[in-house]
Amino acid sequence: MRLLLVEDDDHVAAALSAVLARHGFAVTHARNGEEALQALLPGDAAPFGVVLLDLGLPDQDGYEVCGKIRKRTRTPVIMVTARADVRSRIHGLNLGADDYVVKPYDTGELIARIHAVTRRPSAAEAAAAPAETELRLGNVRIELPTRQVSVDGAKVQLTRKEFDLLALLAQRPGVVFRREQIISEVWRTSWEGTGRTLEVHVASLRAKLHMPALIETVRGVGYRLVAPAS
Repeated sequence: MRLLLVEDDDHVAAALSAVLARHGFAVTHARNGEEALQALLPGDAAPFGVVLLDLGLPDQDGYEVCGKIRKRTRTPVIMVTARADVRSRIHGLNLGADDYVVKPYDTGELIARIHAVTRRPSAAEAAAAPAETELRLGNVRIELPTRQVSVDGAKVQLTRKEFDLLALLAQRPGVVFRREQIISEVWRTSWEGTGRTLEVHVASLRAKLHMPALIETVRGVGYRLVAPAS
């Protein structure tokens, strides 16, 4: 897989490129935002599978570069930065980043995140695929067009946000959704106080569905849905 590494520190880029190469990535190094945008112009080479974008660039704000990348291509973007506050992470996700890694990070985790974002279907693939109308998870049935949920045939009354949260997690059972990603996709906001609201909605879902183990908390990261046995 071709990977575009956007990093202004040559020493960091060299060390990370060596690690990525050992994991089968063909790395192209861009030292600033303009080089990154030029590298993403259509050309003869195979397209990049992912962009690893450092936010501390010398010529442009990294968030601005992310926005420009997203207008140019649907290639997955992982932001890499020392900015650990929730507001910064949510802002990056709202701009179109697919994930956000805070320095210092474990290279094993970074590799796992790269593989995770590249496994997600592209917008074109999603548009071409037939739209799902129903999700089934054991004895839980989620009807997307009517926004109804039932357990063992009995309907469960959910609020709008509770349904949106459950439907999001149910699309990829077993996959960990970061708190920032859930807040961005369900609440469409960057307000930090939404974190507490998320916890309340998760607790409410567990209670209403009478399945406390359905949504698992991944400490320090987010939540994932554990599909019940059929």
